[in-house]
Amino acid sequence: MTHTLELGIPGLRLAEGDHVCAFYRGARERDEILIPYLQAGLRTGDKCICVVDAAEPREVLAALGSEAEVDQWISDTQLELRASTDAYLRSGRFCTEEMLTFWENFVGPAVAGRFRFARSVGEMTWALRQVPGVEELVGYESELNRFLPRYPQVILCLYDLERFGGEIIIDLLKTHPRILLGGMVLDNPNYLEPDEFLAVRSRSVARGAAQP
Repeated sequence: MTHTLELGIPGLRLAEGDHVCAFYRGARERDEILIPYLQAGLRTGDKCICVVDAAEPREVLAALGSEAEVDQWISDTQLELRASTDAYLRSGRFCTEEMLTFWENFVGPAVAGRFRFARSVGEMTWALRQVPGVEELVGYESELNRFLPRYPQVILCLYDLERFGGEIIIDLLKTHPRILLGGMVLDNPNYLEPDEFLAVRSRSVARGAAQP
């Protein structure tokens, strides 16, 4: 039986193994997704791993609960909160393998230990910067789909439609099995499995190289 869990937004649920592309517009809508998502996990005893970029870590912590509650979640290692520079860009560049190792190091020991489930979330605005390795973003999102089935977990990726353009959105729709848009969690008919995505991308690169 598939394990389901509350997204944190009334009426919306996720299933174990979901990799969700959450589209929103601006900081207010981001927080209307991010904060309830984490609060729902913390309430039910999930391991919660959050990486923020445009959001301030201290503001996220303040919104989650009282100072005493937050201190307890952190001291119990139930809540891990990192800035993008300590996760996606911790080596000064983005590297798919390094980031997959980051998730592995947090999720694997957590669910092998005292937590039955892990819910992770990443704010992706760091990818708009001119940093080495940023071109790996879409390939990384596809590779996450190989990582998801390894553990009881869900991963939510936050993308601001006010900042990300149409071309990258098209690629993101190919790498996320589910999307959150307009207050609904939807199955994504444009999703491609990692091997299929890699093959399509390789053909596209080959065609581009062949053009004069």
